[in-house]
Amino acid sequence: MAISVDRVYQTVLAVANKEQRGYITPQEFNLFANQAQNEIFESYYYDLNRYLKIPGNKTVTSDIRDIIEEKISIFRVVNQNVSTSNLPGSYQLGQGYYKLETVILRETTTGRRYTAEEVTKREYDLYHQSALTTPKVNRPLFYVAGNNIYYSPNDLYDNISIDYIRRPQIPNWTYYVVNGKALSNPDPDIGYRDFELHESEEKNLVVKILQYAGISIKDISLSQLAGQKEVSYIQQEKS
Repeated sequence: MAISVDRVYQTVLAVANKEQRGYITPQEFNLFANQAQNEIFESYYYDLNRYLKIPGNKTVTSDIRDIIEEKISIFRVVNQNVSTSNLPGSYQLGQGYYKLETVILRETTTGRRYTAEEVTKREYDLYHQSALTTPKVNRPLFYVAGNNIYYSPNDLYDNISIDYIRRPQIPNWTYYVVNGKALSNPDPDIGYRDFELHESEEKNLVVKILQYAGISIKDISLSQLAGQKEVSYIQQEKS
């Protein structure tokens, strides 16, 4: 379930108004909302790696990992297929691409599918320097450069299938103005879009947007207020 961008904005405005910290315009909110969503999204892999390195209770670590992976799964694109006949040896990922997970290549004559191994560009070049290590049809390799996948052998497959994690789409609070006041106009045709993060991240979004707003309007007390609320939310979640 998506997180309502309107509900988050109204909460942010209510906190700012209650504490007499100033008005956050729709333009400012949309900017901060995108920054906050991206910050939370990008923290998932950092947190995942950090928890995997913690020694101790494997059950607790496993539970935390499952929670993070559930949040990541919202952005997983599975089995995106494309013919390789017009672009042998390479594939261009979409602009929303964030992290590649799996590359599967279908061999032209037999229809068999082989999972390619990811290597660095340097490793890719080294593998091609000897006939003993050159990639084979049943042992393909690939590397990623920018938004492009390069694989080898590059002329033995007719289809590539990829699984990847995409970036969240930009949230957007749209509105119309009545008597100088911005009122919500949740119309997708004019670009309205809710947050895509897991619903459990709503409080975290509010806190981070308040932090960004506190820096923007140069009112340190608003940032401090957000920091205090973030600590409170973390303590509540731990309990």
